[in-house]
Amino acid sequence: MQNYDALYDYSCNHRSDFWRHVIQYFPVVYSGTIPDVVVDESARMDSVPAWFPGVKLNFAQNILFSGDKNGHAVIDAAKADGKIACTEVREGSFLEPIHHVSWKELRQRVGQLSQAMRARGVQKGDRIAVVASTSVDTLVVFLATATLGALFSSSSTDMGVKGILDRLTQIRPKYLFMDDWAVYNGKKIDLRPKMKDVIAGMGGVDEFEGIVSQVRFAHSPADISSVPRAQTWSDFISAARSSDLEFEPTSFSDPFLVVYSSGTTGQPKCIVHAIGGVVLNAHKEAALHRSMGPESTQLQYTTTGWIMYMSSVQALLVGCRMLIYDGSPFTPNITNFIKLLGQEKVTHLGISPRYLQTLQSNSVVPKNVTDLSHLKVVTSTGMVLSDQLFEWFYDEGFPPSVHLDNISGGTDLAGCFGCGNPIVPVYVGGCQSRNLGVSVKVYDQTIEGGVGIKGVEVPDGVPGELVADKAFPTMPIKFYGDNGPQKYFDSYFARFDNVWTHGDFILIHPVTKQVFFLGRADGVLNPSGVRFGSAEIYSIIEAKFADRISDSICVGQRRPQDPDERVMLFLLMQPGHQFTPQLVREVKEAIRKATSPRHVPKFVFETKEIPTTVNLKKVELPVKQIVSGKVIKPSGTLLNPQSLDYYYRFAKDENLIDVGDLKAKL
Repeated sequence: MQNYDALYDYSCNHRSDFWRHVIQYFPVVYSGTIPDVVVDESARMDSVPAWFPGVKLNFAQNILFSGDKNGHAVIDAAKADGKIACTEVREGSFLEPIHHVSWKELRQRVGQLSQAMRARGVQKGDRIAVVASTSVDTLVVFLATATLGALFSSSSTDMGVKGILDRLTQIRPKYLFMDDWAVYNGKKIDLRPKMKDVIAGMGGVDEFEGIVSQVRFAHSPADISSVPRAQTWSDFISAARSSDLEFEPTSFSDPFLVVYSSGTTGQPKCIVHAIGGVVLNAHKEAALHRSMGPESTQLQYTTTGWIMYMSSVQALLVGCRMLIYDGSPFTPNITNFIKLLGQEKVTHLGISPRYLQTLQSNSVVPKNVTDLSHLKVVTSTGMVLSDQLFEWFYDEGFPPSVHLDNISGGTDLAGCFGCGNPIVPVYVGGCQSRNLGVSVKVYDQTIEGGVGIKGVEVPDGVPGELVADKAFPTMPIKFYGDNGPQKYFDSYFARFDNVWTHGDFILIHPVTKQVFFLGRADGVLNPSGVRFGSAEIYSIIEAKFADRISDSICVGQRRPQDPDERVMLFLLMQPGHQFTPQLVREVKEAIRKATSPRHVPKFVFETKEIPTTVNLKKVELPVKQIVSGKVIKPSGTLLNPQSLDYYYRFAKDENLIDVGDLKAKL
């Protein structure tokens, strides 16, 4: 191939050949014969075509072993018994001895827990859930579950009881493994009251056997005798008769993982992913797009409630050492987490734009804090990475040799639409490239669409709706819960006929082929017919006003009585800085100069809090609905649901006042 674009086109237009090359090239553990045609490329995408018929593979077996040229499981140099598989770190604890786990110990612990699960009746197809931190124990539960061909589901300990139950009551797990304590920002939190509330909420789930308590602090395990239907980890594993690893035969398209949509305005979608597509895509993304291998050390900052937790575990597929971090990255101070990168010689760091923005706004220069000579790749995801942060990253923050890999995709596809590319330049903004094997197109966003309605592709350089127009192997196989098949269709295929509509508003650069994510499609701003994404506004705020404005949220307002949509911008001020009419005028003028008069918000207000998920993603849709006159029931996945109360006042005419009166009114 002459260039990456030619390779990308080949990977999308010859999918059967491309994905057959992937399973044969990487050390995948599998059995059965790889068919010449691994997928029916003529099948409708919304039929969710099956991949690799007749091929069997187990997710946990692929994590714990490598495959030889015939797909047989082997212990090679990448996963040798004495080599470190993962290192566990808790906030502030990396100044003390760190818990290292070898591949041999990991295999032994997974074998023992899987045997205990088997003895207690866990079977292929059952669901096992965790409400837990990122720890070795949680990893062991994940892999033991996959060993048996059961399905794994994870939620973070900071999620509210309602959010946890919204997930668990839909998937109906057999067991819930739950931490007894949590730690964040220097605070130790007793989780036993939450255990009791979850037990009460699961009373109507017949399959549910109870809670297994995970000890978070070895020196002070919680007494769970008062928690009904709960047992300790040691009691649970006492049922194991050995620690032998026995892998349940599972097909390429068998389920192994349940992940969840954010559910910011209702019950989350329970998205079920199959084994094979995740294994193949993870090898491809890690090795090709991120240059990750057995010599790498990865630190992905995430909670267990986010798809990036699964992404961090996938690093083990290529023999990479996994650095597991639990707690706040800013405790006990803003630089200790950065020092960890040098101490552990991290090669691949995964963070969010919000983290980088915090460093930048506090004048922290990571390359001056610690030795970053080992660092090769920094991935950023969770929200749009502004142009200003791209420039700060290379001009000030990190060594110029580090590859800034801005990625986007996520929960629904267990992978990326846009991702990094080590063989082309990094340009400011967006994602470097489209992901090999995933056919990304941009459709005209002004077409209303509907069942059977064909979409229209727009030229590169024109913003529109992100779609995938060909089946890919990490498409979910189903949704759990009531009316799952219809929810699946409505989520991806109801907008345009026979293409996956993802819900993002994007643009593909006509020359560099970067993918610019401009915001969620359902949050596209459309004043007087001019369509643009909120990310365009955020990038200006971050570039021009970071010293005075901490954060912002931009939404469209169109109440039933409004003839047109108006743009509303809410500003969260930095401590010590005031929200003033003069600031509003400066913000509006900066937006006008950088974009156009149509982009200028009609209203600019101050806010004391911006609603986010527990993974710190700002959520625009609930705010948009509220200011447009709707009353919503916030989801348990919101970190600060009470913050939404403030925005109801802006649905009323008397609170929509001119800039000159803002100071007096507020």
